[in-house]
Amino acid sequence: MGAAFFYHLTESPLEHTLAMLLGKADQAGWRCAVLGCSAERMIWLDQRLWLGAGDAFLAHGLAGGTYDADQPILLTTNDDFQNGASCLMSVDGADVEPEVVTAMERVCILFDGNDTDAVDKARAQWKTLTDAGCSAQYWAQDNGSWTKKAER
Repeated sequence: MGAAFFYHLTESPLEHTLAMLLGKADQAGWRCAVLGCSAERMIWLDQRLWLGAGDAFLAHGLAGGTYDADQPILLTTNDDFQNGASCLMSVDGADVEPEVVTAMERVCILFDGNDTDAVDKARAQWKTLTDAGCSAQYWAQDNGSWTKKAER
């Protein structure tokens, strides 16, 4: 049974935190899906991930291609994870159902702490998932480090 990890972004931009978490998921041997709400935003993230940071390289692809099933990281706007993902990264308020949390090794929900709508959406998602019996952790940035602030 998986768990949902909520990441409250206040210091680092989404693309940096996402790349860091994807790198850790890769080290754990997990195939990942990045679930977003718009194709344009997934294209933007695709470009940022290809740029990488230093020597960091994250092989990935946009959903809808011939080789979706082969992608270690698949960027998508639907929950049909063709690459057999065992880790899900939800961005931009993409909904995650409790059944998805229990089916995955880990679900990471990244949200912009400077956007009140995003914070409200994350709070609602926390309530939905924990009310359904999913384990959840809340992580916030604190002077450049991640600190676990709550667990349920």
